[in-house]
Amino acid sequence: MTTFTLRFSATPHGARLARRLGSHQMDVWGRPHGSPAHDTVETVELIVAEPAANAVSHGRVPGHDAELRLSLEAGQVRVEVSDTRGDRLPVARDAGGCEERGRGLLLVASLAKVWGTTPRPGAPGKTVWAVPTS
Repeated sequence: MTTFTLRFSATPHGARLARRLGSHQMDVWGRPHGSPAHDTVETVELIVAEPAANAVSHGRVPGHDAELRLSLEAGQVRVEVSDTRGDRLPVARDAGGCEERGRGLLLVASLAKVWGTTPRPGAPGKTVWAVPTS
């Protein structure tokens, strides 16, 4: 198994950096934009973007970073985003037509074979993980 781990600041800039460096890592692993594996790259970008944004807006604890972990095993990518806020577990919900927020995890669910949340191993908080469909 090959892994990529990035600690990022719990800020909007940090979440953007996680998404961009996650995309770059896909390129390093031989799945660049414009290739037959391009759909996987875009899917990973979207899956990273949602829990990273949630980590900085809902899981933020001042003075603590969030973490992105990508793993590649037998051609399958797994995305994990961890934060230090274990008391707020994310829930996929139907936000309704008038709400501006609340649809991110539905997007993750639609792009992933499986996804879920687990307690953060060896540290306070939680990990949102997903395995992209492509």
